[in-house]
Amino acid sequence: MTIKNRIIIYSLIGILSGWTIQVKAQGLKDVLGKYFLVGAALNTGHVSVSCDTTITRLITANFNSIVAEDCMKPEALQPTEGNFKWRKADRLVKFGEDRGMAVIGHVLVWHSQTPDWFFKDALGKPASKELLTERMRTHIHTVAGHFKGHIKGWDVVNEAIEDDGSYRQSPWYQIIGPEYIELAFRFAHEADTDAELYYNDYSMSNPAKREKVCEIVRSLKQKGLRIDGIGMQSHNGLDWPDMKEYETSIDAFAACGVNVMITELDMNVLPNPDSFAGAEVSQSFEYNQRMDPYKNGLPDDVAQRINDRWLEFFRLYKRHQHQISRVTLWGVSDAQSWMNDWPISGRTAFPLLFDRQYQPKLVIKDIIKLYQQK
Repeated sequence: MTIKNRIIIYSLIGILSGWTIQVKAQGLKDVLGKYFLVGAALNTGHVSVSCDTTITRLITANFNSIVAEDCMKPEALQPTEGNFKWRKADRLVKFGEDRGMAVIGHVLVWHSQTPDWFFKDALGKPASKELLTERMRTHIHTVAGHFKGHIKGWDVVNEAIEDDGSYRQSPWYQIIGPEYIELAFRFAHEADTDAELYYNDYSMSNPAKREKVCEIVRSLKQKGLRIDGIGMQSHNGLDWPDMKEYETSIDAFAACGVNVMITELDMNVLPNPDSFAGAEVSQSFEYNQRMDPYKNGLPDDVAQRINDRWLEFFRLYKRHQHQISRVTLWGVSDAQSWMNDWPISGRTAFPLLFDRQYQPKLVIKDIIKLYQQK
């Protein structure tokens, strides 16, 4: 009798005898990965040599794509002019490549987390258009060139449009003008002709912002420039965004001839100050207990609302699977999410699908079951 036949017979005997046969639990990537890439934003702690193996196993079991949460932003890679720091970003890329994951670069051009020196000349005055353009070209060519062949795609420009559809009055815009977006995509393609190129922004369900982003994408494509996708940052809440407008944006962006990516996905379930708006990282408010109601855990009714909301979004993503190429969570577990400190530092947030002990929340089973259904 062959070994294979023995295994089959022993397995049948075990079933008939009432043995419990252990089956490896399916992770998110095993089921959702058949529809689109399933990603997570990783920080340098996640990929350090001393990283808890529990976290590593969680990431490996559930995600087939990763994005750099912070270590590829301009201030991290080029803190002073010409002084590039690669170690942390290289480690993250290796972590992904060793596990066969698609690695996404974030971000080449952004108004935030970019050192002030980019925008000043040698005398400390505002840089000229020519100087800033050259610094942009040098940064993009150096960074995208360094990671050439290792990065599936880049968030080339991040958050360039206000919610009302106007251009953000960032130093990039004020010094170079609206053409800085075109230049950034041109430089990125020059540096790595094989990498996909994306535009990424928040509040993308707003009609005015949606229309402006579509206008920019169509303009880039008409000029023969490469743009492969639009990232819909999805820092969602229990009451926002409006699902009808959110879905309309998915359709509108896909109609521009690019992939739609759900990026920076998490769930803000805490109360917000009256003046809070969008996902602008510069917002900061003083701590008070009224804004931190779940320090001792979520009440059952709130937990159920959160689960229902997660399923509402994932039903939508499944329905639009033909338009969506990637869904990326902004973080791994509640314990390390940026929302514990934004826009109010020191709160207890519950924004992700894994809890503070790195255990899957119950809704993950429901999400997997949803995607197993035909």
